[in-house]
Parts: sequence; structure tokens; C-alpha cells
Amino acid sequence: MSKIPNKDIPFFDSPVTCGFPSPAQDYIRERISLDSFLIPHPESTYLLRATGDSMCGVGIMEGDLLVVDCYDEARHGDIVIATLEGEFTCKRLLLRPAPCLMPENPAFSPVPLSDDVETLVFGVVRHVIHSF
Repeated sequence: MSKIPNKDIPFFDSPVTCGFPSPAQDYIRERISLDSFLIPHPESTYLLRATGDSMCGVGIMEGDLLVVDCYDEARHGDIVIATLEGEFTCKRLLLRPAPCLMPENPAFSPVPLSDDVETLVFGVVRHVIHSF
């Protein structure tokens, strides 16, 4: 896990078309800091790298960086990082009807949460950084 350095980046306040850009829209409105935009709780936010394809259904791909916030308590439906038998895993947390960690790929099975399985929710995935 690594912390994100604080660096302001130019923010172009115009929609991005997927055709030819308009020269009239070629200006910088302001500079924004990615850490303040992506990280509301810097002291409790971490980056983790995704491996595997159990979450490809929600766009989390092999090699993506996950921005994980450990400040807020995870809620039903959140995508979380949890420890499962001592290993980190990324899954959707479902609390109803029965608690489980749900992959977003039909090739994988849900992981029921019970007293028999040592599980701890580490944090909530707030953003995915994907490189091409």
C-alpha cells in the first residue's frame, strides 16, 4: 500500500468529445489537486493494486489501482477490501439476505460471511484508476 503524493493538476472545465476537439474550449479553468478530489480522508486512504478478474463486471481490471477509504463504515452494496483468512480480497459487500462477499464475475462464487470464516472489512473502494 502506498500514499498518494499531493500535486495540483490542471483541470480543463469543458466536456471531452470523442471526435475532433474545439479550439474555443482549449483553456484551463483552474488547477485541482487529485488527492483532494479523490481522497476526502487522507490519513485513512490507501492505494492497492487489483489482481485477478473477479470484479471485472464493475470495471475493476487486473493491474488497476484501487483508492480505498478506511474512514467510513462499509454499507450494504459497497465494494470493499476485506481480509479473508488473512488475505486481501476485493468484493461487493452484501448484508442481506445473508451476509456475503459477492464477486462481480459469474465465474466466481459468493463467499458467505459467518463466524467460521475470519473476515475483516479493511475499507471501501471509492475510485478505480485504470491505465490503458
